[in-house]
Amino acid sequence: MENVNIQELLDSGVHFGHLTRKWDPNMAPYIYTERNGVHIIDLYKTAAKIEEASKALHKIASSGRKILFVATKKQAKDIVAEKAKSVNMPYITERWPGGMLTNFVTIRKAVKKMAAIDRMKTDGSFDALSKREKLQINRQREKLEKNLGSIADMTRLPGALFVIDIKKEHIAIAEAQKLNIPIFAMVDTNSDPRQVDFVIPSNDDASKSIDKILSYVTGAVAEGLSERKAEKEKAKEVKEEAEAVKEEN
Repeated sequence: MENVNIQELLDSGVHFGHLTRKWDPNMAPYIYTERNGVHIIDLYKTAAKIEEASKALHKIASSGRKILFVATKKQAKDIVAEKAKSVNMPYITERWPGGMLTNFVTIRKAVKKMAAIDRMKTDGSFDALSKREKLQINRQREKLEKNLGSIADMTRLPGALFVIDIKKEHIAIAEAQKLNIPIFAMVDTNSDPRQVDFVIPSNDDASKSIDKILSYVTGAVAEGLSERKAEKEKAKEVKEEAEAVKEEN
């Protein structure tokens, strides 16, 4: 796993917290100092927490579970979508669909509806519809795609949640807590870290900071995935060898 470089964190502005008057006292252990009325995060603690979170995410990815990335704030959306896609993980960057986790069955139904519309388009039944019906179905498909497109392949609850800005995504946090799904998050100085299992104290407002943290995290996920792939291939080889020996005898 890639070692965390303090200088890189500094260059990306990961250390800038919020105004001191907006702080959450529970973040005190992660704060180094204050400068011009702004809290400065202790980057040595951030680095240690990135490494801790990366190890855990590596393990989850290599076990074959999905990690759901959640970020609906403007400066995080595109970065999260791109990074999650690069490691083939689901993500929510539009609105959090209430009940996404606690009412997963209903969400799965909506995803299936999307698949059904796609099937209609390939088997020709869509062509038989009137212009108005086609328009309605296309609109419905677009809406579903916008809200749920990125989780279409998520057939069961995720093994973990990775959240950017726990204050903004408080509904997602509450649902994951209810179901005991581990929560990983970038936590700024204005948030309560006690809601998160794996806290990464960092600036959750600047795109450079978000990009930097996610690069480390998704790097660890990618390693976990390639480890899983290698193990599967090895198991397949062993099985094939065993079958070949059987046939010889």
